[in-house]
Amino acid sequence: MADDFERVLEQGMVFKGGPKGPKKEDDKVKTKAKKKKYITGAHGSGSAKQKAKYRQQRANRRSQHKK
Repeated sequence: MADDFERVLEQGMVFKGGPKGPKKEDDKVKTKAKKKKYITGAHGSGSAKQKAKYRQQRANRRSQHKK
């Protein structure tokens, strides 16, 4: 342990960077919750229909409209 400490003091620490190259961006929908039919409740699930109703109510609130 002491050898490591002295080596760090003498030589310094080396931090390796992240992977090089362009970052990949996925435009794919990864979860059911982001798919259009699920958001609107169109696929028949009662839970999805209820959630869609609440989303619509939230979108229609006065506080959500642009001024």
